[in-house]
Amino acid sequence: MKRRQFLIGGVSLAALVAMPARADVKPLKVGLIVPMTGPFASVGRQVQAGVNAWLALHGDVVEGRKIEIVLRDDGAVADQTRRIAQELIVNEGVEVLTGFGLTPLALSVAPVISRAKVPAIIMAAGTATITEASPYFTRTSCTAPQTAWPTGKWAAQNKIKRIVTLVSDYGPGVDAETWFTKSFVEGGGEVVESVRVPLQNPDFAPFLQRVLDSKPDALFVFLPSGAGGLFMKQYADRNLAGAGIRLIGTGDLTDDDLLPAMGSAALGTVTGHFYSAAHESATNKAYVAEVGKSANGMRPNFMSVGGYDGIALIAAALKETGGVSTGPELIAAMKGQAWESPRGPVSIDAETRDIIQNVYMREVREVDGGLWNVEFDTFEAVKDPAKAKL
Repeated sequence: MKRRQFLIGGVSLAALVAMPARADVKPLKVGLIVPMTGPFASVGRQVQAGVNAWLALHGDVVEGRKIEIVLRDDGAVADQTRRIAQELIVNEGVEVLTGFGLTPLALSVAPVISRAKVPAIIMAAGTATITEASPYFTRTSCTAPQTAWPTGKWAAQNKIKRIVTLVSDYGPGVDAETWFTKSFVEGGGEVVESVRVPLQNPDFAPFLQRVLDSKPDALFVFLPSGAGGLFMKQYADRNLAGAGIRLIGTGDLTDDDLLPAMGSAALGTVTGHFYSAAHESATNKAYVAEVGKSANGMRPNFMSVGGYDGIALIAAALKETGGVSTGPELIAAMKGQAWESPRGPVSIDAETRDIIQNVYMREVREVDGGLWNVEFDTFEAVKDPAKAKL
């Protein structure tokens, strides 16, 4: 871990932000671009809740500068994302951009932030190559390989020999398929079939029939957040569990926000992911309580914690620069930062600008009458394997 250790526990952070805003110092405007309407509105809602939770728990003043959030809805349309980014930088004086619910939305702003030299923090999108599109990108969510690769290792180590992979047919899905397959096969497993399903309006039934016909030990699934409920229903309807086919995947499948409505079909599902609302730590308990209090009982998910940690990263960098917020200085200060997140210890890879974090193996269990992703094993300090050349 680098020399900069920041936000380790609440005491040092509280001391950092306790000072009032200085009247002679302009606020730090942070543009938050997320889909608040349309089919991916739940992503924006969760990210915004995480941002608000950090500010509520730790205050909105760092180095005498007030952090001012400027929220814009892009409706998950890339042309809108790019236009909004330009307007925020040129007309609103925004000095940091954040959000980016999907890969195409993040990629659309790469030329904009490179020309303007404005840092952009990816709080949700998961395709591994996004950070390579601009030296001003960094990420506080995860990459799809970062969760799929440990999941493949776990499957191979736990007597699963034959698997079918089923993923959504877009960048993160292909990444997840590739890196799950790599670690699973290296561990001695066999992928008997690879199935890709349409991203928009998928009907899983015919694909699940192919899985039944293949008779694997398990099915590995990667779907974007929001599709898990429909998948679980059709998985139960086809009775794959009754056929002895275990269900494993990345954490998008059992999204904490949607899990309570999935019902008993989700029980026993094993996923690898970087965050669970059931994570046992004082930091996470305070975070879950704050989101529930301020967002009408919402249970935070992995998108939300990406928003929370995006603001934590801005605060850490601003502290290091002494309040200087020019783009090159801020992005340089973000590299190597380390802090305690609701998900556990995290840091920013100084070379790739991607997050380094634990990946937890979780099982859906009933606890106190509700469904939760309960962690039972940990892969510590996982880098993005697509860039680590594992």
